[in-house]
Amino acid sequence: MALADLAAKSLTLLPPETAHRMSLKALAAGLGPKLPANADPVLQTSIAGIELAHPVGLAAGYDKNGEAPDALLAAGFAFVELGAVTPRPQVGNPQPRLFRLREDRAVINRMGFNNEGLDALKTRLEARAGKPGVVGINLGANKDSEDRAGDYVTLVKALKGLASFFTINISSPNTPGLRDMQGEEALGALLARVNDARWAEPVFLKVAPDLDAAGIESIVRVAMANRISGLIVSNTTLARPDSLKSQHKGEAGGLSGEPLTHASTEVLRQVRKAAGPDLPLIGVGGINSVESAYAKIRAGASAIQLYTALVYEGPGLVKRLRDGLAARIRADGYNSLAEAVGVDA
Repeated sequence: MALADLAAKSLTLLPPETAHRMSLKALAAGLGPKLPANADPVLQTSIAGIELAHPVGLAAGYDKNGEAPDALLAAGFAFVELGAVTPRPQVGNPQPRLFRLREDRAVINRMGFNNEGLDALKTRLEARAGKPGVVGINLGANKDSEDRAGDYVTLVKALKGLASFFTINISSPNTPGLRDMQGEEALGALLARVNDARWAEPVFLKVAPDLDAAGIESIVRVAMANRISGLIVSNTTLARPDSLKSQHKGEAGGLSGEPLTHASTEVLRQVRKAAGPDLPLIGVGGINSVESAYAKIRAGASAIQLYTALVYEGPGLVKRLRDGLAARIRADGYNSLAEAVGVDA
């Protein structure tokens, strides 16, 4: 086992939030793993006009405040999504609010968009302006906001020119009422306001995995009507599969990790069917192996993101995914990753 993976494994002996803070501080101090950027050319992909050396990215939630994006890129990710950020600083929900489900290789969180706020993130992004690397920002609304749609507009305006892309996050289950914004009328109004504020960056919409067929069709229809650049499928789930074994399985919050693998891939497949071949999709949820990553691509994703699996697999997972995906794509007779996107949709 690589040294970085051993270090990551040792962190799991600490309380989850303590381990999170320590790992982020180590990265910011330059102590993180390094993985050369020269992935197999067969993995080159494009998502909403963003060119990527390979499809493996880091999902939002790890580096909420933009403390170590360059260290994370150096660790091998093709792109990194910071946040979620809210206009005003927010402490989030009371602790404990993050739980490892070791037996299930999963996590439940009810963090509640805890972050240092717009000004802190903007200052850090301005300091790294001009550096290479694809860095996106996940946008959220303050819990006590009287105009949540206005929060997203504020963030897009304030951060324009500082990100490779923005993600509108209305699918977190940990801010009461936030998912109501996925309804057709509310979503249309939100996206129209964001479109009036947007500049040159692609804007993605992150959706929940707990959508039925009608909800999927509604979101796809509204997103495409409002020229959204693509969808990120999906966020954490409120569902609790009967297979869960951990003592923490009854905790409130969003479930992520291996139990979400199948459900999130099926929602992705349904979104691809509803959207047709042209709407860019990023697949998220339960990716912890070459098989689960490749299933997302074949279901319709041009790029993928992971987070929870790093807790159990360590940062070496990024290289294993890169190498394994290249081998699978070539073994199936494809000349590029794009040829494999959506073949099972």
